[in-house]
Amino acid sequence: MNLNLAPAVWFGLFFTPVLISAGQILFKLTSAKTGRADAQGLLALLFTPTLLTALVVYGIGTIIWIFTIKSVPLTVAYSFMAMTFCIVPLLAAVFLGETLTLRYAAGAVLIIGGMIIINS
Repeated sequence: MNLNLAPAVWFGLFFTPVLISAGQILFKLTSAKTGRADAQGLLALLFTPTLLTALVVYGIGTIIWIFTIKSVPLTVAYSFMAMTFCIVPLLAAVFLGETLTLRYAAGAVLIIGGMIIINS
């Protein structure tokens, strides 16, 4: 991989997974506020501030990603999305009180190792 990427491309490669991960946490927080899966419950869900925030965060991440993959082959860039599997559990531990395990740490090390191999 050409490591002489513009700073904006590096920003996109690393920051998009952060935004997508934050969106996942917001979706989880939204799920605690959901009611029934009928028309009234779905309509109420659509106007939940947490869901609206999650959609905005996800949308911003998607827009950044579109500009990022303009400059990098998707086969290379997409490996950076694997970081979401490392970031989401970290955010879940911080914001949702979920537990991190040794298996999570081992898996995160393997994911990061795979990213290094793919992009070297």
